[in-house]
Amino acid sequence: MNFNDFFLKSFRILLLPFAIIYGFVISVRNYLYDTNKLKSVSFNFPIICVGNLAVGGTGKSPMVEYLVRLLKDEYAIATLSRGYKRKTKGYVLASNKTTALEIGDEPMQFHLKFPDIAVAVGEERIVAIPHLLQDKPNLQAIILDDAFQHREIQAGFNILLTEYENRFTKDFFLPTGDLRDEQSAYKRAQIIVVTKCPEDLSEKKKTEILYEIHPWPGQQVFFTTIAYAQPYHIFNREKTTDINEDVEVLLVCGIANPKPLKDLLLKYSKTYYQMNFDDHHIFNIDDLNNIKAKFNDIDEPNKIIITTEKDAVRFLKFAKELEHIPIYVLPIEHQFLFEEGNEFNKAVKSYIINHYNKQQHV
Repeated sequence: MNFNDFFLKSFRILLLPFAIIYGFVISVRNYLYDTNKLKSVSFNFPIICVGNLAVGGTGKSPMVEYLVRLLKDEYAIATLSRGYKRKTKGYVLASNKTTALEIGDEPMQFHLKFPDIAVAVGEERIVAIPHLLQDKPNLQAIILDDAFQHREIQAGFNILLTEYENRFTKDFFLPTGDLRDEQSAYKRAQIIVVTKCPEDLSEKKKTEILYEIHPWPGQQVFFTTIAYAQPYHIFNREKTTDINEDVEVLLVCGIANPKPLKDLLLKYSKTYYQMNFDDHHIFNIDDLNNIKAKFNDIDEPNKIIITTEKDAVRFLKFAKELEHIPIYVLPIEHQFLFEEGNEFNKAVKSYIINHYNKQQHV
């Protein structure tokens, strides 16, 4: 542990009284929902929620994309997100003229990758869902992005993500820990996915984590690792490149947890340099000039810039300025361990199938 990490951890421990107060407030809120003092609204419609109990990157966006790829050829689906750090308010349905400033970076990422599905944003999902169903009356399922802790909506199927290195079972409330909900809230999920696991996770360690989580009857627990696809040019998906020992890389990212990316570059590239920005950072021209200056300072002819898909949508407005810069996007996906991907797929599809089968018999 370096000095900065030690200082941050020590400082967060000093904030324990605030964490206890926060935890008390969350516990009271959950009690009010559990006893129906506060009402949750459910829709007679298949709604799949992807979320977590902690702040930070657990892989929600790649999981939403996994579900889109799984379902879009069989069902008319939509994604609904909050649209964090967008410049608009209220419900917005993406169109061919939409920008990241209007809907946020992750929804824009979904919209660019899957132009054939509906992508919408709205802070109040309880208001946005009826709008979305009215705009797209042929929809057959909605995927809610990052909505597990928002109990105003009672989704029919909850997928809870927890990061291998920071599992909710070993965490504490903000600001001392990273939890924004009670540990016991995991009981509301139909599926729990332990994300960002080592590729060689052993059966023994899997069993230990299952014992630690202690899933309730009927809950399924899966394990995934990060799978990186081939980097593609930010303005031309057909133009790809490789990261190898002959390439020097400038990593530019504004994400919650860049460690897996850094580990990848450390393993495969000749050398890498890094420019960090805050999560969801909106890049401006000064940022761009600093990035170009840092890139030009790299004294190696075989060099590229690597960024994430989430960051890439915030660079699209600089098409002219980046025209001659080799900037590539590194896509990531969830890869299920222990050959359990088909079981996960079956559980998700069964939820939708069972919903419509029940409707036919009503």
